[in-house]
Amino acid sequence: MKTIPVHQLKDRDVPSGVDMHHFVPGELPAKVGDLGAHRDDHYLFFLLEDGHAELMIDFHKMEFYRNSLYYILPGQVHHRIKGEIAHGWYIAVDPMLIPLDYRNIFETQLILQQPHVLNEQCMQQYQSLLNLLHQKHREDHQTSFYTPIIHSLVQSFTGMVAGCYCQAQNGGIQLTRPLQLSQQFKKLLSEHIRTIRSPSAYAALLNVSESYLNEALKKATGFSVSYWITQEVVMEAKRLLYYSELNVKQIAHDLGYDDHTYFSRLFKKTTDETPLGFRTKHRK
Repeated sequence: MKTIPVHQLKDRDVPSGVDMHHFVPGELPAKVGDLGAHRDDHYLFFLLEDGHAELMIDFHKMEFYRNSLYYILPGQVHHRIKGEIAHGWYIAVDPMLIPLDYRNIFETQLILQQPHVLNEQCMQQYQSLLNLLHQKHREDHQTSFYTPIIHSLVQSFTGMVAGCYCQAQNGGIQLTRPLQLSQQFKKLLSEHIRTIRSPSAYAALLNVSESYLNEALKKATGFSVSYWITQEVVMEAKRLLYYSELNVKQIAHDLGYDDHTYFSRLFKKTTDETPLGFRTKHRK
């Protein structure tokens, strides 16, 4: 393949922004597929209840055993090595649904995230929550309050995961310069997205050249500086469309766009939906 493929959650029939599956030994390949090396534009969470599985994450082989919790960041290259005897949960989540505080925990880990082993009490809590989420996820999408219920349960789950990784002691792997710059850039991006959208401006804040920052981001995440700027703008727009009562023009201005029609075109080009279409679809 000429480039590493990027799998997008919008290509699946998951209007809630969540896809999940409870797999048993021998079933994981059929669901996740033998996809080869690829990236996703969404988060992946795994909870292994029993058995053994292996994934290659950005050239690091990760092994998972009973009661293992793990996540994969958007943009990380991964593929399955072994999973035929695995038993557990697979959850794909749109980044929009993960609060910024949780994302900061996940993002600052970057490739340092390691499988987190749960004790029996925590494991039972996760299983109870995921069983409830799975039941609700399988209901008719037209059921009253389907989407907000799904989103509430997903935020509870991701909050629990963030709590585990916030407390975990991760060490022994040194950050490379591209990874350091990636973390610093993403932190600045979340702080200044409403006022700064120029790659050169972010490079100046980080005291590097624009070309070097672009090269570092591509090495660390597979995507350019401009890509991440657009993704952050669209992600914040999605939050405002979902959680606020601001109209599209007000949201555009809130995000620093004087021309709301340009903002709407940018949103549609990135998501294949108009801002109003997104709000209508997700506020069922």
